[in-house]
Amino acid sequence: MGVLVVGTVTLDTVETPSTRVEDVLGGSGVYAAVAANFFKSAVQLVGVIGADFPHTYTDFLETEGIDLQGLKRINNGKSFRWGGRYAKDFNVRDTLFTELNVVADFQPILPEVYKETPYLFLANNPPVLQLSIIEQATDPKLIVCDTMDFWINEEREALEALLARVDVLVLNDSEAQLFTGDSNLMRAAQTILRYGPKRVIVKKGEHGAISVTESSFFSAPAYPLTEVTDPTGAGDSFAGGMLGYIASVKDTSEETIRSAMIYGAVVASFNIEDFSVNRQKRVKFSEISSRYSELQEAVRF
Repeated sequence: MGVLVVGTVTLDTVETPSTRVEDVLGGSGVYAAVAANFFKSAVQLVGVIGADFPHTYTDFLETEGIDLQGLKRINNGKSFRWGGRYAKDFNVRDTLFTELNVVADFQPILPEVYKETPYLFLANNPPVLQLSIIEQATDPKLIVCDTMDFWINEEREALEALLARVDVLVLNDSEAQLFTGDSNLMRAAQTILRYGPKRVIVKKGEHGAISVTESSFFSAPAYPLTEVTDPTGAGDSFAGGMLGYIASVKDTSEETIRSAMIYGAVVASFNIEDFSVNRQKRVKFSEISSRYSELQEAVRF
């Protein structure tokens, strides 16, 4: 039972108050795929890169066992590049530059072997592109998608059409408020449900995430950390870890999704302890299990 991740594969430049890194491996697709891969769920990655994308990065992904048949290299193009700067409060980030390059005209066509993959994560991308993936998929068991403020503002109609086709929408608190015009997250999530998804998961950064359906509510805490190095990709790691766990147990019940959200929070906690996917390269599954147990104990009463 596999996980299909469709997202960006990028070269990131990240600045924090103490450090700057340049052209490191990043992108919503990468963070989500690496996170899902911890659960040995036959992860497939769809994205596009340019001729300048280092082979050491694709070699790493392949060595981890991530299927790259859907990763297209454009030999006469440049890779997507993004740059961001974090303030001392890591909740504040300024985008320094965004160079879409080969992503601008990307129209993914799924390899035949991907079309029957049961669990889909449509990471941040234009809604029309995300919808095209759904239309190519044969019979997915669960479709999870992410979005951002740009698509809410600029492609609202396409986003609404997409929401009618997905099972779970994942977005952060400011995006939920922007989409609905409601500062109350419970009301905002309930409003989004009317557009079609069966579940809305609202990420709240260091304050965890909430899940809302027509008949349930769940609040997942974030794993408490005293030091943060780089939060880039934490939300995608959360979603990828969540879906990776769901695929590993082959179940989409309420109980499973609650456990999956905790696993997602744990995987995201490792993500922010170093730049790029450097920390994930060193993580053992026993560490993930340990932090999962810690969070279970933290919310027991």
